[in-house]
Amino acid sequence: MTDSAYNFDVIVIGSGAAGLGVALSLPEHMQVAVLSKLDASEGSTLYAQGGISAVLNAKDSHQSHIDDTIKTGGGLCHEDIVSLVVKHGKNSIDWLIANKVRFSQEKKKKPTNEANLHLTKEGGHSHRRVVHADDSTGKAVQDSLGYAASLKQNIHLLEHHNAIDLITTVDKTSHKKRISGCYVLDSQRDKIVSMRAQAIVLATGGANKVYLYTSNPDVSTGDGIAMAWRAGCRVANMEFMQFHPTCLFHPHAKSFLISEAVRGEGGHLLLPDGSRFMPNFDPKAELAPRDIVARAIDHEMKRLGIDSVFLDISHKSAGFIKSHFPMLYERSLEYGFDMTKQPLPVVPASHYTCGGVMADKNGCTDIDGLYAIGETAFTGLHGANRMASNSILECLVFAKQASTHIEQNFNPNAPYSPISAWDESRVISSDEAVIVSHNWAELRQFMWDYVGIVRSTKRLQRAKNRITLLKGEIDEYYSSFHVTSDLLELRNLVTVAELIIDSALSRKESRGLHYTLDYPNVDNRNFLKDTVLIP
Repeated sequence: MTDSAYNFDVIVIGSGAAGLGVALSLPEHMQVAVLSKLDASEGSTLYAQGGISAVLNAKDSHQSHIDDTIKTGGGLCHEDIVSLVVKHGKNSIDWLIANKVRFSQEKKKKPTNEANLHLTKEGGHSHRRVVHADDSTGKAVQDSLGYAASLKQNIHLLEHHNAIDLITTVDKTSHKKRISGCYVLDSQRDKIVSMRAQAIVLATGGANKVYLYTSNPDVSTGDGIAMAWRAGCRVANMEFMQFHPTCLFHPHAKSFLISEAVRGEGGHLLLPDGSRFMPNFDPKAELAPRDIVARAIDHEMKRLGIDSVFLDISHKSAGFIKSHFPMLYERSLEYGFDMTKQPLPVVPASHYTCGGVMADKNGCTDIDGLYAIGETAFTGLHGANRMASNSILECLVFAKQASTHIEQNFNPNAPYSPISAWDESRVISSDEAVIVSHNWAELRQFMWDYVGIVRSTKRLQRAKNRITLLKGEIDEYYSSFHVTSDLLELRNLVTVAELIIDSALSRKESRGLHYTLDYPNVDNRNFLKDTVLIP
């Protein structure tokens, strides 16, 4: 079942802050398709609580934000990229405000020559520089950008469209690959369609559903990374998977993140006996970078044999807590916890993919016309560990960079490349969906056990052995049966898992988010460099 190819000027795969940001930044004479696997709002942006970092305070400086980002990144940040992103912080916030994002304001009126935005502080930051919309910043951004996109006649939002693979051609003169289109599963009609465009932007988010416990929504299956890898793009630094220290520990609280802003506003991490432990691990205590806090929690849980630690902000007034964290307060009550009166049980969970498809300052990848932005991309911004609230900022800055580059290089007279129809003539419908669900569960379990917060060479080798077998099973299944969204996500996850394992095995040191028992120290002599994998 196929349709003839649909033609657009630009195809954006992903509908979060990065994807909508680039679509809204492109000129209105361009026809832009924005593909979303599920409903357009369903992605990591929607669930981002904390905020967006930007230098907006006279006491703060670009250099301070740059220094904090580089320090948190464990020596692997690319300083030119960090500088680019940081210096576009205010412009990004102004752009969001122009698109009707309503940020929290200071309750006390400030002089007219200063911004009235309320700024909070999070781990790794030396100043208050995190702009937020209460504790639901991502929802405010997603809703506003989604509405703005709905008003644009040149933006075609295609929900329940799951990209399968990228299509490339090879230039006969330069012998370099160029993007020409992609195959897409229209899951509501159960049709596979071909789409052509002069430029394709990968903005599919991260790959954190590769782990058993994650703060991410179900759509975070590394689709853009896996598709780009299969198409021939390099990826880098996939060993640096960030674990958020504080997700609510409750059997029914799926992916419920407790914002880092709770610690930023004075929350304490406690053991079951009520004692603090973070001062024993870092001078910044609860405001240490995420890798340090997550490992400290993991250490204490294993040392004491406990299911969780506790995050307590009940020493603050009830009014303060309810006004600063209205969503967290209400959601916690639903699970039986009153954060104004008691601590919340928390555990680390996979949260952010610091590596990804290698992209330059304009989002350009190894394939002409193919861009990667946001969490899908590796630009060098995050290094070995992302600093809190730099993620949406990254999405917005690179959305603008990519859209400018696309516009400057767009040729309205360029012909569309011919695309072969999708061939389903030799596959059948599967009556064994249990194979997909079983392999999904096995993959996420052994990735959590062997490639999690603390690693070892032996654990990684075990994971490598399992992934080799699992990948063979999934490839065989994929070649034999009709495509489904679940199968596409599993195929992408197993690809990303292999990239994570191979990257982790190659880094024989501990740095940032990659901590291995066999090489517990930083090795600047041999590993002060990115881990680059070539297809």
